[in-house]
Amino acid sequence: MSEQHYHEPVMLKECLDGLDIKPNGIYVDVTYGGGGHSKAILEQLGEHGRLFGFDQDIDATTQLIDDERLTFVQHNFRFLKRFLRLHGVTQVDGILADLGVSSHQLNEAERGFSYRFDALLDMRMNQVGDVTAADILRDYDATQLQRIFSEYGEVRNSKTLAEAIVAERESREIKTISDFLIILDPLVRGKRARYLAQVFQALRIEVNDEMAALREFLNDAKEVLKPEGRLVVMSYHSLEDRYVKNFIKKGTFDGEFIKDDFGKIYRPFKVLTKKAVEASDEELKRNSRARSAKLRIAKRVED
Repeated sequence: MSEQHYHEPVMLKECLDGLDIKPNGIYVDVTYGGGGHSKAILEQLGEHGRLFGFDQDIDATTQLIDDERLTFVQHNFRFLKRFLRLHGVTQVDGILADLGVSSHQLNEAERGFSYRFDALLDMRMNQVGDVTAADILRDYDATQLQRIFSEYGEVRNSKTLAEAIVAERESREIKTISDFLIILDPLVRGKRARYLAQVFQALRIEVNDEMAALREFLNDAKEVLKPEGRLVVMSYHSLEDRYVKNFIKKGTFDGEFIKDDFGKIYRPFKVLTKKAVEASDEELKRNSRARSAKLRIAKRVED
């Protein structure tokens, strides 16, 4: 499968400009996917430059670029610092993260990411992971379900939805997407496609522990970036973007500044994008996946 069929990289030029690539630098693409961003980074690297690509999805291994400057790490980006150190690297010049689900993953029916197909409710990015979406719908109580739909999907009637799931599973199992849609369709508020996308997004985030992984990744990125090193992150929903925005502005996720004993504010990054960068109208015409993308860029400063 070619990268083009995997997905078109979002805001490619903007990401490359944000990385400010040095020909002999060390860079990390922590969301390798189909290799689109990585390929473009390699094209700007010199003979002694290095690129590390992370992706926990085994499907990404079918997209590996044959280039000795690339080292692929089949693990979640939450382990960034650990695996860089295993490869003898403690500091890098730039890190890129595209937090979206790839078109390939959405279009592979058996992965269970999309309401457009009938399949088992899976949604695991790492296909050897323990917990599937069906497990969550079976095991979580109404309070837990309401929390994930409200927090991760901003579903307006999350309490009603959670109670409907708990009631329905008393009489039958909810194993497939079609099983789930039977519950969802009578509860749709607003546009059906948007409502279902929000519900499925919430489940996917919970299955893959995405918000905790993002926090761990960003903390690792702060530690492994050299002074002046660039952090380039694209997010696709408001909670992710809020985490990224707070972290690069204040070094925390809750929006509170860190102060030392003398009251001096600690800022690990210089923000290079006052507002999130969004895709151009031209890109949106050819790549609908870019519609919700928000790109933020920051530069590591001396501690």
